[in-house]
Amino acid sequence: MSLPAEGMTVALGVAIVATFALVAVELIAGYAGRSIALVSDGVHNLTDVPTLVLSWLAMRWAMKPPTPEKTYGYHRAGILAAFVNAVLLSLVSLGLLYESVMRLRNPVEVKTGLMLWVSVFALIINGGITLAVHSGRRDLNVRSVWIHNLGDALSNVAIVLGALAIRYTGAAWVDPLIGLAIGGMVLRSGIGILRESSHILLEGLPRDIELEAVARALLRVEGIQEVHDIHIWTLGTDLNALSCHIRIPDMHMEESEKVLTQVRQILGREFQISHTTIQFERAGLPAHAGLYMPEPMQRTED
Repeated sequence: MSLPAEGMTVALGVAIVATFALVAVELIAGYAGRSIALVSDGVHNLTDVPTLVLSWLAMRWAMKPPTPEKTYGYHRAGILAAFVNAVLLSLVSLGLLYESVMRLRNPVEVKTGLMLWVSVFALIINGGITLAVHSGRRDLNVRSVWIHNLGDALSNVAIVLGALAIRYTGAAWVDPLIGLAIGGMVLRSGIGILRESSHILLEGLPRDIELEAVARALLRVEGIQEVHDIHIWTLGTDLNALSCHIRIPDMHMEESEKVLTQVRQILGREFQISHTTIQFERAGLPAHAGLYMPEPMQRTED
């Protein structure tokens, strides 16, 4: 069951406060315990703060109604926040990887007791945040927070296991090795979110929709002879838009309204496209010179 937008906003606000507390504990403990894994995780969690703040602001902006200047509203705010978050994630991960490599070359003694208890505390905080936002992960903005904190929780598990390994085997290289694993995981998730958010910001075709399938579905409507100049893009989470030109024969206005109703029903039912701009054109006229996107789809005789 998914939390409403107001509930998710509250959850993100609580997560910001909890993350601030966790960062302070991990950085202090990491410095005192000489653990690069804890310091890396603390820095990683520090990047969660702007991430969470941006996501919290984006959730509030997305609830705002359209204005004369922002006619689509603020649906893209969450996507923009996810893009910025992904850039931060990627940059921080590179720093973690570098520092971990340096520690592999020059290992230091780690205070495993402090490392162990702080990582358990961090696991509780990050696990709680992950569960709190889990139901809203369909939103790309919230998903960036969910993935981020899920990665944090998994890294905390790795740090717990690493602390136990160092305590009982004395293998100091385990600590920077965990730092490398955390950095690699953060980089991978950051690149994935960056790719998806940039695709939406560049108004790419939604991943789960095929352009040709949409055109063929529209051609099933009686009276439609050609579909061209189709554009489909994402405005925000679960909000897709379409514009296209449709050629129909001469008919009464009332009949064309029936065709338009069927088109909108097909787009909503089969492709979850709720915002449409349809331009009817008279069939049989020569096509205008210029590029079509995609190539015109014409009805074929069975």
